[in-house]
Amino acid sequence: MQNIKKLLDEKVKQYNHPDFIPNDPISIPHLFTKKKDIEIAGLFAAIFAWGNRTIIINKSKELMELMDMQPYDFIMNHQESDLQNLMQFKHRTFNDTDLLYCIDFMKRHFTQYNSLEEAFFPSSDMNVEAALNHFQAYFFSHPDAPHRTRKHIPSPVQKSACKPRRAPCIHHGARLASIRSVLYPAPVCR
Repeated sequence: MQNIKKLLDEKVKQYNHPDFIPNDPISIPHLFTKKKDIEIAGLFAAIFAWGNRTIIINKSKELMELMDMQPYDFIMNHQESDLQNLMQFKHRTFNDTDLLYCIDFMKRHFTQYNSLEEAFFPSSDMNVEAALNHFQAYFFSHPDAPHRTRKHIPSPVQKSACKPRRAPCIHHGARLASIRSVLYPAPVCR
């Protein structure tokens, strides 16, 4: 247990400072000042966060630009013609089907709630693992949720998605923690 604590303390020192932000996908939510824009940008950056960081950052910025750098306004007020501009967007295996469902999910969510935090933490006593499991179940609760999109929203309950070599749920968990530190004030990452 002490070895894990030591390793985590070292990683906090390595990554939890402002100089790390520009070269990491966490830079994407930092492009925004409005909470909902920050949350949406952070969620997309987290979904895209596997592979080369430069590509992740570039693709995240590309998507934000397709949304006129106003992701919340785009999601809530887009017209059908606006969605046509997104049809060619792709990042690795994330395609237009996945993107359109994410937009639909967020529009439904933000119609009822003021923050994505409720999507992860409907109660304040949840730990990160429970939050990731809840988010995945909530995200796919719509009857028309595309099955193919499930690979982009992993959770610890999906043991096959959490293999050590790829560990996306751990990766997303780390990103979630980073995003929470940006959204809900932390000492250094703000």
